[in-house]
Amino acid sequence: MRRSLLLAVTAVLAASGSAVYIASSADAAVACAAAWSPSAVYTKDMTASQAGHNYTAKWWTQNESPSTHSGQWDVWADNGACGGTTPPTSPPTTPPTTPPTTPPTTPPTTPPTTPPTQPPVGGLPKHALIGYLHASFANGSGYLRMADVPADWDIINLAFGEPTSATSGDIRFMLCPATECPGVESEADFINAIKAKRAAGKKVLLSIGGANGQVQLTTTAARDKFVSSVSAIIDRYGLDGVDVDFEGHSLSLNTGDTDFKNPTTPVIVNLIAALRSLKARYGAGFVLTMAPETFFVQLGYQYYGSGPWGGQDPRAGSYLPVIYAMRNDLTVLHVQDYNSGSIMGLDNQYHSMGGADFHIAMTDMLLAGFPVAGNTANMFPALREDQIAFGAPSSVSAGNGYVAPAGVQQAVTCLVKGSNCGGYTVRSGTNPNFRGLMTWSINWDKFYSWEFKNAHEPFLNGLG
Repeated sequence: MRRSLLLAVTAVLAASGSAVYIASSADAAVACAAAWSPSAVYTKDMTASQAGHNYTAKWWTQNESPSTHSGQWDVWADNGACGGTTPPTSPPTTPPTTPPTTPPTTPPTTPPTTPPTQPPVGGLPKHALIGYLHASFANGSGYLRMADVPADWDIINLAFGEPTSATSGDIRFMLCPATECPGVESEADFINAIKAKRAAGKKVLLSIGGANGQVQLTTTAARDKFVSSVSAIIDRYGLDGVDVDFEGHSLSLNTGDTDFKNPTTPVIVNLIAALRSLKARYGAGFVLTMAPETFFVQLGYQYYGSGPWGGQDPRAGSYLPVIYAMRNDLTVLHVQDYNSGSIMGLDNQYHSMGGADFHIAMTDMLLAGFPVAGNTANMFPALREDQIAFGAPSSVSAGNGYVAPAGVQQAVTCLVKGSNCGGYTVRSGTNPNFRGLMTWSINWDKFYSWEFKNAHEPFLNGLG
Protein backbone atom coordinates (compact mmCIF):
# COMPACT_ATOMS: atom_id res chain seq x y z
CA MET A 1 0.00 0.00 0.00
CA ARG A 2 1.26 3.44 -0.79
CA ARG A 3 1.16 6.60 1.30
CA SER A 4 2.00 9.17 -1.34
CA LEU A 5 0.69 10.41 -4.64
CA LEU A 6 3.56 8.68 -6.42
CA LEU A 7 2.32 5.70 -8.35
CA ALA A 8 5.45 3.55 -8.17
CA VAL A 9 7.82 3.28 -5.27
CA THR A 10 11.41 3.13 -6.44
CA ALA A 11 14.68 3.33 -4.59
CA VAL A 12 18.27 4.01 -5.51
CA LEU A 13 19.87 0.60 -5.76
CA ALA A 14 22.83 1.48 -3.60
CA ALA A 15 20.48 2.43 -0.80
CA SER A 16 18.22 -0.57 -1.19
CA GLY A 17 20.54 -3.06 0.40
CA SER A 18 20.11 -5.48 -2.50
CA ALA A 19 22.99 -7.70 -3.50
CA VAL A 20 25.12 -6.49 -6.39
CA TYR A 21 25.68 -8.98 -9.16
CA ILE A 22 29.27 -8.93 -10.47
CA ALA A 23 29.34 -9.31 -14.23
CA SER A 24 32.10 -10.87 -16.25
CA SER A 25 33.76 -8.93 -19.07
CA ALA A 26 31.64 -10.84 -21.55
CA ASP A 27 28.49 -9.97 -19.62
CA ALA A 28 29.52 -6.32 -19.58
CA ALA A 29 30.03 -6.29 -23.33
CA VAL A 30 26.57 -7.71 -23.86
CA ALA A 31 25.08 -5.22 -21.41
CA CYS A 32 26.74 -2.25 -23.11
CA ALA A 33 25.32 -3.42 -26.40
CA ALA A 34 21.82 -3.40 -24.94
CA ALA A 35 20.95 0.23 -24.50
CA TRP A 36 18.15 1.05 -22.13
CA SER A 37 14.87 2.15 -23.66
CA PRO A 38 12.01 3.57 -21.58
CA SER A 39 9.57 1.70 -23.79
CA ALA A 40 11.08 -1.66 -22.89
CA VAL A 41 9.90 -3.80 -20.05
CA TYR A 42 12.76 -6.05 -19.05
CA THR A 43 12.30 -9.35 -17.30
CA LYS A 44 14.57 -11.80 -15.50
CA ASP A 45 18.24 -11.76 -16.74
CA MET A 46 17.78 -9.03 -19.34
CA THR A 47 20.57 -6.47 -19.60
CA ALA A 48 20.79 -2.77 -20.31
CA SER A 49 23.31 0.05 -20.22
CA GLN A 50 23.01 3.69 -19.29
CA ALA A 51 25.24 6.50 -18.01
CA GLY A 52 28.40 4.43 -18.45
CA HIS A 53 27.21 1.44 -16.41
CA ASN A 54 25.65 -1.85 -17.34
CA TYR A 55 22.79 -3.46 -15.45
CA THR A 56 21.01 -6.77 -15.09
CA ALA A 57 17.25 -6.90 -14.52
CA LYS A 58 17.08 -9.57 -11.85
CA TRP A 59 13.29 -9.81 -11.81
CA TRP A 60 11.19 -7.17 -13.58
CA THR A 61 10.90 -3.46 -14.13
CA GLN A 62 8.19 -0.92 -14.76
CA ASN A 63 10.21 1.12 -17.27
CA GLU A 64 12.50 2.50 -14.56
CA SER A 65 15.79 4.03 -15.57
CA PRO A 66 18.40 1.43 -14.56
CA SER A 67 21.08 3.94 -13.59
CA THR A 68 18.94 5.75 -11.06
CA HIS A 69 16.23 3.40 -9.90
CA SER A 70 15.49 -0.15 -8.91
CA GLY A 71 12.03 -1.57 -9.21
CA GLN A 72 9.79 -2.26 -6.30
CA TRP A 73 11.51 -5.62 -5.95
CA ASP A 74 15.10 -4.37 -6.31
CA VAL A 75 15.40 -5.63 -9.85
CA TRP A 76 18.18 -3.60 -11.42
CA ALA A 77 21.62 -4.77 -10.34
CA ASP A 78 24.55 -2.49 -11.19
CA ASN A 79 27.19 -4.57 -12.99
CA GLY A 80 29.73 -1.78 -13.13
CA ALA A 81 31.31 0.32 -15.87
CA CYS A 82 30.67 -0.54 -19.48
CA GLY A 83 33.54 -2.45 -21.01
CA GLY A 84 33.96 -4.87 -18.15
CA THR A 85 34.46 -5.04 -14.42
CA THR A 86 37.08 -6.57 -12.23
CA PRO A 87 35.78 -9.62 -10.40
CA PRO A 88 36.09 -9.57 -6.61
CA THR A 89 39.22 -11.11 -5.11
CA SER A 90 37.08 -13.67 -3.31
CA PRO A 91 33.83 -15.08 -4.70
CA PRO A 92 30.50 -14.37 -2.99
CA THR A 93 29.42 -16.85 -0.34
CA THR A 94 26.46 -17.88 -2.48
CA PRO A 95 27.15 -17.19 -6.18
CA PRO A 96 24.10 -15.68 -7.89
CA THR A 97 23.52 -18.58 -10.23
CA THR A 98 20.74 -17.93 -12.68
CA PRO A 99 17.75 -20.22 -12.11
CA PRO A 100 16.54 -22.22 -15.09
CA THR A 101 14.11 -20.49 -17.40
CA THR A 102 11.91 -23.50 -18.09
CA PRO A 103 8.46 -23.13 -16.53
CA PRO A 104 7.17 -25.52 -13.91
CA THR A 105 5.35 -28.56 -15.11
CA THR A 106 1.63 -28.04 -15.55
CA PRO A 107 -0.09 -28.60 -12.19
CA PRO A 108 -2.95 -31.02 -11.77
CA THR A 109 -6.34 -29.54 -12.59
CA THR A 110 -7.91 -30.89 -9.40
CA PRO A 111 -7.38 -28.97 -6.15
CA PRO A 112 -5.23 -30.47 -3.38
CA THR A 113 -7.09 -32.68 -0.93
CA THR A 114 -6.18 -30.85 2.30
CA PRO A 115 -8.51 -27.84 2.46
CA PRO A 116 -8.98 -25.85 5.66
CA THR A 117 -11.64 -27.23 7.98
CA GLN A 118 -12.53 -24.28 10.23
CA PRO A 119 -15.79 -22.40 9.52
CA PRO A 120 -15.54 -18.78 8.41
CA VAL A 121 -15.82 -15.86 10.82
CA GLY A 122 -19.43 -14.77 11.10
CA GLY A 123 -20.87 -11.32 10.55
CA LEU A 124 -19.57 -10.70 7.04
CA PRO A 125 -21.80 -10.52 3.98
CA LYS A 126 -21.36 -13.29 1.45
CA HIS A 127 -19.57 -10.87 -0.86
CA ALA A 128 -17.72 -8.09 0.94
CA LEU A 129 -16.36 -4.69 0.00
CA ILE A 130 -13.03 -4.10 1.76
CA GLY A 131 -11.09 -0.86 1.86
CA TYR A 132 -8.20 0.94 3.54
CA LEU A 133 -8.76 4.19 5.42
CA HIS A 134 -5.85 6.64 5.68
CA ALA A 135 -6.28 7.13 9.42
CA SER A 136 -2.74 7.95 10.54
CA PHE A 137 -1.48 10.13 7.69
CA ALA A 138 -2.53 12.44 4.87
CA ASN A 139 -1.76 12.41 1.20
CA GLY A 140 -3.22 13.90 -1.93
CA SER A 141 -6.54 12.13 -1.50
CA GLY A 142 -7.52 14.03 1.65
CA TYR A 143 -8.53 12.95 5.13
CA LEU A 144 -11.82 11.15 5.82
CA ARG A 145 -13.32 10.90 9.30
CA MET A 146 -14.35 7.43 10.45
CA ALA A 147 -17.93 8.57 11.00
CA ASP A 148 -18.08 9.70 7.36
CA VAL A 149 -17.03 6.36 5.86
CA PRO A 150 -20.06 5.14 3.88
CA ALA A 151 -21.93 2.10 5.13
CA ASP A 152 -21.10 0.20 1.92
CA TRP A 153 -17.66 -0.74 3.28
CA ASP A 154 -17.86 -4.08 5.10
CA ILE A 155 -14.25 -4.25 6.32
CA ILE A 156 -12.36 -1.05 7.09
CA ASN A 157 -8.60 -1.42 7.48
CA LEU A 158 -6.96 1.38 9.46
CA ALA A 159 -3.72 2.37 7.74
CA PHE A 160 -1.31 1.95 9.39
CA GLY A 161 0.12 0.53 12.58
CA GLU A 162 3.89 0.87 12.27
CA PRO A 163 6.84 -0.28 14.42
CA THR A 164 9.11 2.01 16.39
CA SER A 165 11.96 0.31 14.50
CA ALA A 166 12.07 -2.50 11.97
CA THR A 167 13.04 -5.17 14.51
CA SER A 168 11.41 -3.89 17.72
CA GLY A 169 8.03 -5.53 17.24
CA ASP A 170 6.60 -2.51 19.03
CA ILE A 171 3.64 -1.43 16.90
CA ARG A 172 2.17 2.04 17.33
CA PHE A 173 -0.95 3.65 15.92
CA MET A 174 -1.95 7.28 16.22
CA LEU A 175 -4.56 9.38 14.47
CA CYS A 176 -3.25 11.78 11.89
CA PRO A 177 -2.19 15.04 13.61
CA ALA A 178 -4.36 18.09 12.95
CA THR A 179 -1.40 19.93 11.42
CA GLU A 180 -1.28 17.27 8.70
CA CYS A 181 -4.97 16.43 8.52
CA PRO A 182 -7.23 19.45 9.03
CA GLY A 183 -10.62 18.34 10.27
CA VAL A 184 -9.37 15.19 11.99
CA GLU A 185 -11.73 14.04 14.72
CA SER A 186 -10.82 13.65 18.36
CA GLU A 187 -9.71 10.23 19.55
CA ALA A 188 -12.94 9.92 21.53
CA ASP A 189 -15.02 10.62 18.43
CA PHE A 190 -12.90 8.19 16.44
CA ILE A 191 -13.48 5.44 18.99
CA ASN A 192 -17.21 6.16 19.12
CA ALA A 193 -17.39 6.03 15.33
CA ILE A 194 -15.66 2.64 15.34
CA LYS A 195 -18.16 1.43 17.91
CA ALA A 196 -21.01 2.60 15.68
CA LYS A 197 -19.54 0.83 12.66
CA ARG A 198 -19.22 -2.40 14.58
CA ALA A 199 -22.76 -2.07 15.90
CA ALA A 200 -23.88 -1.81 12.27
CA GLY A 201 -22.13 -5.10 11.49
CA LYS A 202 -18.93 -3.71 9.97
CA LYS A 203 -15.46 -4.97 10.81
CA VAL A 204 -12.72 -2.49 11.69
CA LEU A 205 -9.14 -3.77 11.67
CA LEU A 206 -5.67 -2.45 12.39
CA SER A 207 -3.59 -2.79 9.24
CA ILE A 208 0.04 -3.36 10.19
CA GLY A 209 2.95 -2.44 7.97
CA GLY A 210 2.37 -0.78 4.64
CA ALA A 211 5.10 0.45 2.34
CA ASN A 212 6.87 2.42 5.07
CA GLY A 213 6.32 0.12 8.05
CA GLN A 214 8.91 -2.65 7.79
CA VAL A 215 8.25 -5.29 10.47
CA GLN A 216 10.89 -7.96 11.09
CA LEU A 217 10.24 -10.14 14.13
CA THR A 218 13.78 -11.47 14.33
CA THR A 219 13.62 -12.45 18.02
CA THR A 220 11.12 -13.95 20.44
CA ALA A 221 11.29 -10.69 22.39
CA ALA A 222 10.12 -8.82 19.28
CA ARG A 223 7.41 -11.44 18.79
CA ASP A 224 6.10 -10.94 22.31
CA LYS A 225 6.25 -7.15 22.01
CA PHE A 226 4.32 -7.39 18.77
CA VAL A 227 1.54 -9.34 20.50
CA SER A 228 1.34 -7.02 23.50
CA SER A 229 1.50 -3.78 21.50
CA VAL A 230 -1.03 -4.90 18.89
CA SER A 231 -3.35 -6.14 21.64
CA ALA A 232 -3.12 -2.75 23.34
CA ILE A 233 -4.19 -0.99 20.13
CA ILE A 234 -7.06 -3.44 19.53
CA ASP A 235 -8.29 -2.91 23.08
CA ARG A 236 -7.87 0.87 23.06
CA TYR A 237 -9.85 1.41 19.88
CA GLY A 238 -12.22 -1.53 20.14
CA LEU A 239 -11.18 -3.29 16.93
CA ASP A 240 -12.18 -6.62 15.42
CA GLY A 241 -8.73 -7.84 14.46
CA VAL A 242 -5.72 -7.16 12.27
CA ASP A 243 -4.70 -6.95 8.65
CA VAL A 244 -1.15 -8.09 7.85
CA ASP A 245 0.22 -5.78 5.17
CA PHE A 246 3.91 -6.62 5.34
CA GLU A 247 5.79 -5.31 2.31
CA GLY A 248 9.33 -4.56 1.19
CA HIS A 249 11.87 -6.45 3.28
CA SER A 250 9.58 -7.45 6.17
CA LEU A 251 9.43 -11.11 5.14
CA SER A 252 12.42 -12.93 3.69
CA LEU A 253 13.43 -16.59 3.77
CA ASN A 254 16.83 -17.65 5.06
CA THR A 255 19.04 -19.74 2.80
CA GLY A 256 18.06 -23.40 3.13
CA ASP A 257 14.50 -22.68 4.29
CA THR A 258 12.80 -24.51 1.44
CA ASP A 259 9.67 -26.12 2.94
CA PHE A 260 6.77 -23.69 3.23
CA LYS A 261 4.93 -26.15 5.49
CA ASN A 262 7.77 -26.22 8.02
CA PRO A 263 9.52 -22.83 7.95
CA THR A 264 12.65 -22.20 10.00
CA THR A 265 13.34 -18.50 9.32
CA PRO A 266 12.82 -16.53 12.56
CA VAL A 267 10.85 -13.64 11.01
CA ILE A 268 8.42 -16.17 9.55
CA VAL A 269 8.20 -18.45 12.59
CA ASN A 270 7.77 -15.55 15.00
CA LEU A 271 5.07 -13.90 12.91
CA ILE A 272 3.09 -17.12 12.77
CA ALA A 273 3.42 -17.55 16.54
CA ALA A 274 2.36 -13.94 17.14
CA LEU A 275 -0.75 -14.27 14.98
CA ARG A 276 -1.69 -17.49 16.71
CA SER A 277 -1.31 -15.76 20.07
CA LEU A 278 -3.61 -12.95 18.99
CA LYS A 279 -6.17 -15.45 17.71
CA ALA A 280 -6.04 -17.35 21.00
CA ARG A 281 -6.43 -14.11 22.98
CA TYR A 282 -9.50 -12.85 21.13
CA GLY A 283 -11.17 -16.11 20.14
CA ALA A 284 -13.42 -17.16 17.29
CA GLY A 285 -14.54 -13.63 16.43
CA PHE A 286 -11.02 -12.41 15.70
CA VAL A 287 -10.78 -11.19 12.11
CA LEU A 288 -7.48 -11.82 10.32
CA THR A 289 -6.85 -10.54 6.81
CA MET A 290 -3.68 -10.32 4.74
CA ALA A 291 -2.70 -8.07 1.85
CA PRO A 292 0.54 -9.41 0.36
CA GLU A 293 1.89 -8.39 -3.00
CA THR A 294 2.00 -10.93 -5.84
CA PHE A 295 5.77 -11.25 -5.45
CA PHE A 296 5.31 -12.82 -2.01
CA VAL A 297 2.55 -15.25 -3.04
CA GLN A 298 1.96 -16.13 -6.68
CA LEU A 299 5.61 -15.83 -7.67
CA GLY A 300 6.07 -18.87 -5.41
CA TYR A 301 4.75 -20.98 -8.27
CA GLN A 302 8.09 -20.43 -10.00
CA TYR A 303 10.53 -19.44 -7.27
CA TYR A 304 10.66 -19.92 -3.52
CA GLY A 305 13.23 -18.09 -1.43
CA SER A 306 16.81 -18.00 -2.66
CA GLY A 307 16.23 -21.37 -4.32
CA PRO A 308 18.41 -24.46 -4.71
CA TRP A 309 20.82 -22.58 -6.99
CA GLY A 310 21.16 -19.47 -4.88
CA GLY A 311 20.89 -15.97 -6.24
CA GLN A 312 17.11 -15.70 -6.27
CA ASP A 313 15.43 -12.97 -4.25
CA PRO A 314 14.88 -14.57 -0.81
CA ARG A 315 11.55 -12.78 -0.51
CA ALA A 316 10.00 -14.73 -3.40
CA GLY A 317 6.93 -16.58 -2.11
CA SER A 318 7.77 -15.69 1.50
CA TYR A 319 4.13 -15.15 2.53
CA LEU A 320 3.26 -18.76 1.66
CA PRO A 321 4.35 -20.30 4.99
CA VAL A 322 2.40 -17.63 6.90
CA ILE A 323 -0.76 -18.15 4.86
CA TYR A 324 -0.43 -21.92 5.13
CA ALA A 325 0.12 -21.90 8.88
CA MET A 326 -2.84 -19.55 9.46
CA ARG A 327 -5.15 -21.16 6.90
CA ASN A 328 -7.69 -22.24 9.54
CA ASP A 329 -7.75 -18.79 11.15
CA LEU A 330 -7.51 -16.60 8.05
CA THR A 331 -10.67 -14.61 7.36
CA VAL A 332 -9.74 -13.06 4.01
CA LEU A 333 -6.63 -13.11 1.84
CA HIS A 334 -6.74 -10.20 -0.60
CA VAL A 335 -3.53 -10.11 -2.61
CA GLN A 336 -2.60 -6.73 -4.06
CA ASP A 337 -3.11 -7.23 -7.80
CA TYR A 338 -1.32 -3.93 -8.42
CA ASN A 339 2.18 -2.43 -8.35
CA SER A 340 3.18 -5.81 -9.73
CA GLY A 341 5.37 -7.20 -12.44
CA SER A 342 4.26 -9.93 -14.81
CA ILE A 343 3.60 -13.21 -13.00
CA MET A 344 3.28 -16.72 -14.42
CA GLY A 345 -0.13 -18.32 -13.92
CA LEU A 346 -1.24 -21.93 -13.82
CA ASP A 347 -1.35 -21.91 -17.61
CA ASN A 348 2.43 -21.33 -17.59
CA GLN A 349 1.91 -18.00 -19.32
CA TYR A 350 2.94 -14.61 -17.95
CA HIS A 351 0.09 -12.32 -16.99
CA SER A 352 0.35 -8.56 -16.63
CA MET A 353 -1.63 -5.87 -14.85
CA GLY A 354 -4.21 -3.69 -16.50
CA GLY A 355 -7.16 -5.96 -17.30
CA ALA A 356 -9.44 -8.73 -16.10
CA ASP A 357 -6.97 -11.43 -17.13
CA PHE A 358 -4.45 -10.59 -14.38
CA HIS A 359 -7.10 -10.71 -11.64
CA ILE A 360 -8.48 -13.99 -12.98
CA ALA A 361 -5.14 -15.77 -13.30
CA MET A 362 -3.72 -14.58 -9.97
CA THR A 363 -6.87 -15.40 -8.00
CA ASP A 364 -7.39 -18.77 -9.67
CA MET A 365 -4.00 -19.84 -8.28
CA LEU A 366 -5.26 -19.41 -4.72
CA LEU A 367 -8.61 -21.06 -5.41
CA ALA A 368 -7.04 -24.08 -7.13
CA GLY A 369 -3.74 -24.44 -5.27
CA PHE A 370 -0.38 -24.73 -6.98
CA PRO A 371 2.98 -26.51 -6.77
CA VAL A 372 5.59 -24.38 -5.04
CA ALA A 373 8.66 -23.70 -7.19
CA GLY A 374 7.21 -26.09 -9.78
CA ASN A 375 7.44 -29.11 -7.45
CA THR A 376 4.22 -31.10 -7.83
CA ALA A 377 5.12 -33.05 -4.70
CA ASN A 378 5.03 -29.79 -2.72
CA MET A 379 1.56 -28.33 -3.27
CA PHE A 380 0.28 -25.13 -1.73
CA PRO A 381 -3.32 -26.14 -1.01
CA ALA A 382 -6.33 -24.20 -2.16
CA LEU A 383 -8.00 -21.91 0.34
CA ARG A 384 -11.75 -21.80 0.86
CA GLU A 385 -13.69 -19.62 -1.55
CA ASP A 386 -14.94 -17.41 1.27
CA GLN A 387 -11.32 -16.68 2.26
CA ILE A 388 -10.38 -15.20 -1.11
CA ALA A 389 -10.81 -11.69 -2.47
CA PHE A 390 -8.51 -9.67 -4.67
CA GLY A 391 -7.20 -6.15 -4.39
CA ALA A 392 -7.52 -3.48 -7.06
CA PRO A 393 -6.66 0.24 -7.05
CA SER A 394 -9.74 2.41 -6.62
CA SER A 395 -8.46 4.92 -9.16
CA VAL A 396 -5.58 5.78 -11.45
CA SER A 397 -3.95 7.76 -8.63
CA ALA A 398 -4.11 4.92 -6.12
CA GLY A 399 -1.61 2.53 -7.69
CA ASN A 400 -0.28 0.97 -10.88
CA GLY A 401 -2.60 -1.58 -12.42
CA TYR A 402 -5.90 0.29 -12.29
CA VAL A 403 -8.69 -1.56 -14.08
CA ALA A 404 -12.00 0.12 -14.89
CA PRO A 405 -15.10 -1.32 -13.15
CA ALA A 406 -16.17 -3.35 -16.19
CA GLY A 407 -12.86 -5.24 -16.20
CA VAL A 408 -12.92 -5.89 -12.47
CA GLN A 409 -16.46 -7.20 -12.73
CA GLN A 410 -15.54 -9.40 -15.67
CA ALA A 411 -12.87 -11.01 -13.48
CA VAL A 412 -15.28 -11.58 -10.61
CA THR A 413 -17.94 -13.01 -12.93
CA CYS A 414 -15.39 -15.42 -14.36
CA LEU A 415 -14.23 -16.57 -10.94
CA VAL A 416 -17.73 -16.89 -9.49
CA LYS A 417 -19.68 -18.23 -12.45
CA GLY A 418 -17.04 -19.52 -14.85
CA SER A 419 -18.21 -17.26 -17.68
CA ASN A 420 -16.65 -14.37 -19.62
CA CYS A 421 -13.13 -15.54 -18.78
CA GLY A 422 -11.45 -14.36 -21.95
CA GLY A 423 -8.63 -16.63 -23.04
CA TYR A 424 -7.85 -18.04 -19.60
CA THR A 425 -9.15 -21.48 -18.54
CA VAL A 426 -10.03 -21.41 -14.85
CA ARG A 427 -8.62 -24.41 -12.96
CA SER A 428 -10.67 -23.85 -9.80
CA GLY A 429 -14.09 -24.18 -11.42
CA THR A 430 -16.92 -21.94 -10.23
CA ASN A 431 -16.57 -20.18 -6.89
CA PRO A 432 -19.97 -18.89 -5.76
CA ASN A 433 -18.67 -18.08 -2.26
CA PHE A 434 -15.82 -15.89 -3.49
CA ARG A 435 -15.54 -13.25 -0.78
CA GLY A 436 -15.25 -10.03 -2.73
CA LEU A 437 -13.07 -7.02 -3.51
CA MET A 438 -10.46 -5.02 -1.65
CA THR A 439 -9.23 -1.61 -2.68
CA TRP A 440 -6.55 0.90 -1.87
CA SER A 441 -8.17 3.05 -0.78
CA ILE A 442 -11.40 4.44 0.63
CA ASN A 443 -9.88 7.91 0.61
CA TRP A 444 -8.85 7.70 -3.03
CA ASP A 445 -12.31 6.37 -3.90
CA LYS A 446 -13.90 9.42 -2.30
CA PHE A 447 -11.47 11.66 -4.20
CA TYR A 448 -12.74 10.10 -7.45
CA SER A 449 -16.44 10.47 -6.59
CA TRP A 450 -16.80 6.92 -5.19
CA GLU A 451 -16.37 5.15 -8.53
CA PHE A 452 -15.20 1.90 -6.93
CA LYS A 453 -17.88 1.75 -4.25
CA ASN A 454 -20.75 2.85 -6.46
CA ALA A 455 -19.88 0.34 -9.17
CA HIS A 456 -18.94 -2.69 -7.14
CA GLU A 457 -21.13 -2.73 -4.03
CA PRO A 458 -24.39 -3.29 -5.96
CA PHE A 459 -22.60 -5.67 -8.31
CA LEU A 460 -21.38 -7.82 -5.39
CA ASN A 461 -24.79 -7.76 -3.77
CA GLY A 462 -26.33 -8.94 -7.04
CA LEU A 463 -24.13 -12.02 -7.31
CA GLY A 464 -26.41 -13.91 -4.95
